[in-house]
Amino acid sequence: MDARVKQRVPYFSQWETPDMTLAVVAEGAQTALLKDPLWALSGASSVEDYARWAGNLCGMACLKMVLAARTGKTLPIMDLAIGCKEYGGYVEEQDGRIKGLIYAPFVPFVRDRFNLEARVVTGIPVTEIGDILRQSQFFIASVHHSIRWPETEPPAKGGHLVLVTALEEDMIRFHNPSGHIDATRENAEMPLEIFDRFFAGRGIAIDR
Repeated sequence: MDARVKQRVPYFSQWETPDMTLAVVAEGAQTALLKDPLWALSGASSVEDYARWAGNLCGMACLKMVLAARTGKTLPIMDLAIGCKEYGGYVEEQDGRIKGLIYAPFVPFVRDRFNLEARVVTGIPVTEIGDILRQSQFFIASVHHSIRWPETEPPAKGGHLVLVTALEEDMIRFHNPSGHIDATRENAEMPLEIFDRFFAGRGIAIDR
């Protein structure tokens, strides 16, 4: 099995300072990210808004990577999030919490704003990711966030999004918006059977 994105895909974290991940794990995003010195690059109106949103922006980080690969342009992650919210891809609860990414509204959002053809994929075994990559240009896969520690057993599957960039024989390669070190962030690699422990069998394919 061999399927890969043909061009180099730039990496972006869901935090403006990629090294913030361990602080986020220890303290929670809304506490740790108030100390992110690069928060303004997100396009957020305040550091408080940035910290409130950033824990939910793995999908927008994946979209930011796709757009950079396709167009060479880098868009602020909060601009993407607010645009997606207008389509229902995010919902702000009364207590300020953010719900999303919601897959279905993402599809018309990227079609209308960026001329991307996307489709929601559900109920697939990990072995079908190669078929998706051969048919589509990108696959945003739902995994558990603890995938940054592949030796662990996740308590559940899904809840976090990564951008799959290649599948070669039994090894999968992906960009993880919340990797904690270089090896778990950009072009992270692991055997497909280990990836399967974290993979929820769903995601978003972005066609050529």
